[in-house]
Amino acid sequence: MEFLVSPGGSLQGEVRVPGDKSISHRSVMLGALAVGETRVSGFLQGEDALATVAAFRAMGVSIDGPTRGELKIQGVGLKGLRAASAALDMGNSGTSMRLLCGILAGQAFASELVGDASLMGRPMQRVITPLTRMGARIEAADGGRPPLRISAGATLQGIHYDLPMASAQVKSCVLLAGLFADGETSVTEPAPTRDHTERMLRGFGYDVFQRDGVIGLRGGGQLTGTDIDVPADISSAAFFLVGATIAPGSELLLTHVGMNPTRTGVLQILELMGADISVQNPREIGGEPVADLLIRHAPLKGIEIPRDLVPLAIDEFPALFIAAACAKGRTVLRGAEELRVKESDRIASMAEGLSTLGVRNEVLDDGIIIEGGPIGGGTVRTFHDHRIAMAFAVAALCAERDIQILDCDHVATSFPGFDSLARGLGLPIAVQDPEP
Repeated sequence: MEFLVSPGGSLQGEVRVPGDKSISHRSVMLGALAVGETRVSGFLQGEDALATVAAFRAMGVSIDGPTRGELKIQGVGLKGLRAASAALDMGNSGTSMRLLCGILAGQAFASELVGDASLMGRPMQRVITPLTRMGARIEAADGGRPPLRISAGATLQGIHYDLPMASAQVKSCVLLAGLFADGETSVTEPAPTRDHTERMLRGFGYDVFQRDGVIGLRGGGQLTGTDIDVPADISSAAFFLVGATIAPGSELLLTHVGMNPTRTGVLQILELMGADISVQNPREIGGEPVADLLIRHAPLKGIEIPRDLVPLAIDEFPALFIAAACAKGRTVLRGAEELRVKESDRIASMAEGLSTLGVRNEVLDDGIIIEGGPIGGGTVRTFHDHRIAMAFAVAALCAERDIQILDCDHVATSFPGFDSLARGLGLPIAVQDPEP
């Protein structure tokens, strides 16, 4: 599937984007491990989250739905999972694979985790290392890449782990393994990352402590089923935040957006660049802060992005790179090595597309420098990365010519229906089959 997006247009209206992918994953995982029933509303029915659902069904968990974003999970408790009859296919979902490693490391049965071509090339050593220290036995392909084979019956011991990089997935993996470990398991992060796992564990009645920068728990407790209302995903909202900001005449209301303080770096960065974003009706739903966001067009200026905001906006940088391309002056990003190991190398992928569109940029080992200026047109590659595809789609709002975006099938992993929703808000986007 390809997108063809015409230049111009503005974004108008009111919309609730699909549910938060991170929270959707975790709701299934913890609901499956809980005692009793968990009901989830607002669940993201994208391919990544559905891969998590399929994995737990394969391990014997009864899950009804999703139907219109609603799930009903009959939890089996921490020791109630059963061996799957085949390898668990995580599709394109790195979150599913990394977090499941923590859960499966302490099971009485063996497991194998595989994925699509993109996921099979992504590094997993970052979770294998701490899990091995806890006593897990995991075999991987060269470079710590999938397939991952997790041996049965390992006795896990709680550890303290200093995260070498700011990664919510690694933190969550270690904490989830800690549920099955003897004693206390804790982590220290070099910078704050999204804390959905800690919040949701508490929501399921599990004690998680935080003191002096250390986050941890003790194994052997119990999760109790609960109700979860998944807020709209700020990572999906980011494309419309940027689109409405850069397109003259835009005024857009995004409703029920997750405002977890470990995820709002995109708002802070855009505001530093001069964006006009108003936070309305802030409230808390199921332990997660949410709000409505009103965005109006505003001229942007290039900035040096503060390093402390980088982990708080790591998934939103493809959209932010488009904002930088439309800004007056130079935008500098450093300290973002994590972008190199996402669904694609997002620094290299975005740099290539920006260059194709005539936007000057300089790639750094840990970031990029983008010179704001005119955006031309042309054909860009996505490297099968959903966020690259959506970022270049909104770039057309300020482009001089059509932008053709190749290999857009993976958009459904995080944002099913993106093209129709965007079209309804005013983005001139068409879907076409590639030339044979």
